Amino acid sequence: MAGPTADGSPAQNPLTLLTLDDLRQRTSVKWRMHPPDVLPLWVAEMDVPLAPAVAGALRRAIDLGDTGYPHGTAYAEALGGFAAERWGWHDFRVDRTTVVPDVMMGVVEVLRLVTDPGDAVVVCSPVYPPFYAFVSHADRRVIEAPLGGDLRIDLAALDEAFRRARQYGRRPAFLLCNPHNPTGVVHRRDELEAVAELADRHGVRVVSDEIHAPLALPGARFTPYLTVPGAENAFALTSASKAWNLAGLKAALAIAGPRAAADLARMPEEVGHGPSHLGILAHTAAFRGGGGWLDLLLDGLDANRTLLETLLAKHLPSVGYRRPEGTYLAWLDCTGLGVDTEPPAGEPGVASDLAGPARMFLDRARVALSSGHVFGTGGTGFVRLNFATTPAVLTEAVTRMGRAVGAQQAP
Repeated sequence: MAGPTADGSPAQNPLTLLTLDDLRQRTSVKWRMHPPDVLPLWVAEMDVPLAPAVAGALRRAIDLGDTGYPHGTAYAEALGGFAAERWGWHDFRVDRTTVVPDVMMGVVEVLRLVTDPGDAVVVCSPVYPPFYAFVSHADRRVIEAPLGGDLRIDLAALDEAFRRARQYGRRPAFLLCNPHNPTGVVHRRDELEAVAELADRHGVRVVSDEIHAPLALPGARFTPYLTVPGAENAFALTSASKAWNLAGLKAALAIAGPRAAADLARMPEEVGHGPSHLGILAHTAAFRGGGGWLDLLLDGLDANRTLLETLLAKHLPSVGYRRPEGTYLAWLDCTGLGVDTEPPAGEPGVASDLAGPARMFLDRARVALSSGHVFGTGGTGFVRLNFATTPAVLTEAVTRMGRAVGAQQAP
């Protein structure tokens, strides 16, 4: 547990500092997509104030009028220090990084470096919907390697997917989600080592989305993919976006393994013009000075995942729930609710589509969740719930959901 703050005042859980009235003043998509009577537990935004280190860096920049073009390597240096302290990544190399607008734009640009149009990109479904949309829009083919029944990587399925990927072009890739969204699984080192061995055997380049890396919850430990043997020709993409709630302040880093540095050096210069100066300042401040705030947040998320378990047992006992090891996302199995789970026609990845349980909970409980079918194979009948909110909002939302199910099932 985190102790007092630097000035000696009591440490406070960031998830308890804003009221529902405060949150409804926000103008971001989470709070404006739906009418005011809806409790939004869908998109990956957190209901927290800014970390003091981040707010201070932004205020200083604004006071100075420091709103020009970004410069230097402070962002990568800050991440390197954070990675060494938190994950034991002591050979992090700033000269093997480059700034990109955000993680998914960085993923696409890296895939353009190491694959050709028409090549296959393997994903482990169910997975973050933009994996489908962004890869397809870049004229690459998505091949699924479904997760196992325990929601972890199924190495046999991945092996088969890599074999299929080789049939569609000479330069296949694997887009890894580490930690995994939506399941909250934090991949173990042995699992990642097995992935690296398979990728090397099949000649598949790995690109690891590590945007949730700082959010390994108590009991789990995050392993950067680039630190495992065999990952020398791989890439990672990360930012402070999810852990410090900075989605509106665009900036991310692409990181190359030692044998991928030459590929990263071919990144078009214009890609580096996407991030904003304020975004880079905010992310740098988060990694450099936001560790204490992050510890408070992780304690709060740990409490909320336990609260969610209690609430589901009381109000929705037929909903399946596996405690996430990381992120602030819960993957709920609603197939036992008797709700029509037939997904609408169309491809995965269109995150605005609602079907089945998510549609029912929005219409009848006025709770907005992410619909499982957009996460690909294995997602139909599930919903993703964002528990990075106040305990009061979480309690009210699950209570409403329970009432909605009870009313539907009543004779």
